[in-house]
Amino acid sequence: MLNDADDALIARLRAVLPPAAFRETTEHYTRESRDRWRGRGPVVAPGSTSEVAEVMRACAGARVPVVPFGGGTGLVGGQLKGEGAVPVILSLERMTAIRDLRPEENVLVAEAGAVLADVQAAAEAAGRLFPLSLASEGSARIGGLLSTNAGGINVIRYGTARALCLGLEVVTAGGAVWNGLSRLRKDNTGYDLRDLMIGSEGTLGIITAASLRLFPRPAAEGTAMLAVPSPEAALRLLALAQGQVGEGISAFELIHRQGFAFLEEVGPEVTLPFAEAPDWSVLIDLGLPAGLSPDAALEALFEAAAEQGLATDGVIARSEAQRRALWAVRESIPEANRRIGSVSSHDISVPVGAVPAFIAAAPGRLAEVGEFRVNCFGHLGDGNLHYNVFPLPGKTREDHAGQREAVKRAIHDLVHEMGGSVSAEHGVGRLKVGDLARYGDPEKLRMMRAIKTALDPLGLLNPGAVLPE
Repeated sequence: MLNDADDALIARLRAVLPPAAFRETTEHYTRESRDRWRGRGPVVAPGSTSEVAEVMRACAGARVPVVPFGGGTGLVGGQLKGEGAVPVILSLERMTAIRDLRPEENVLVAEAGAVLADVQAAAEAAGRLFPLSLASEGSARIGGLLSTNAGGINVIRYGTARALCLGLEVVTAGGAVWNGLSRLRKDNTGYDLRDLMIGSEGTLGIITAASLRLFPRPAAEGTAMLAVPSPEAALRLLALAQGQVGEGISAFELIHRQGFAFLEEVGPEVTLPFAEAPDWSVLIDLGLPAGLSPDAALEALFEAAAEQGLATDGVIARSEAQRRALWAVRESIPEANRRIGSVSSHDISVPVGAVPAFIAAAPGRLAEVGEFRVNCFGHLGDGNLHYNVFPLPGKTREDHAGQREAVKRAIHDLVHEMGGSVSAEHGVGRLKVGDLARYGDPEKLRMMRAIKTALDPLGLLNPGAVLPE
């Protein structure tokens, strides 16, 4: 239970919070999924915005830092603080309510602890779509997704989490509440505090609720996986698809054959779409209005792509079960990666047109460090690649422990040279604080520090995340 913080603070928290708010400090709150980060501290789980405010006021009075905790699915250590002053871990897990649902306005208001899958289900029950979709949607929570500006597979059509949010409710470092739960599409009344909070990873305020944008559900959906000869061909195929179906493309994923090889080597068991894995393939998802056939659109796309030498083989899903089977391949690749154990994983983005050039240049940079296997996959439509580096067969990540930083530096230097970002959709957290200092624009960093100082003068909100503590 609460045994690592100041006794006076604990007493005050017990005076203002109900017994249900106190949690045992288990590994769920202190261990990152890849076991590269460990946190510590007592855990409290307020059940309302007013209780979050009470926690912040108490911690500000005691000068104790606060680390906000959502679903614990982050991959850059933003939800864990293992060094320095022991923080209070503030979990939003009890704040799960759908406060309001207005399908006629395409708006849903959810508390920060609502699980993404539950928000998706609530929207679906109302005949609407909340399009944010990613592998951890069964456990990731809305507050954490917004605080990291999460991406996922549908960014090409719907944008990142920032584009899906109309307003926020936020508790400040001093325990005040900003009630910005607007449902407005237009509001030019000063600084956009909503966009400032989104992506700030809990360093500027605690998101407690959000007004989320919903969309009409596509009348018909279709999925295909096409074999392509190269990343250049995949990029041309994307342009061809956009010309034929426009904004009907919901997802356009690039997959290297190494992903299929890992699935065959360590699982999870899935049905692979090709008898022999092609060097590269793309997974395309369409969502079309009534009167249009996704199957016909995908067939026409494949025929045109084959004529232009952009596709050599393909599988079009003919049922919902087949759609799920194709997506299971893509969604299982991260788990296969985890089972292999990467030397260094990279969530990077470059301009969409530069993706083929990056993929061509990166192996040469890695060769200067050592010999590795690479599993490259990601969201080609928005330039976001997961470029993950693995040991050769017979070796483990521990054999390359001394090379990890050199591998990361080689890839991130190339990304920076190409005008890209070393954090595309996972955030900065604590993992990439040094990268932000190395590659970030100095004036941007100065402005960020000024904002942090203004909104959190005591430096108590998630210290050490995004900016150095």
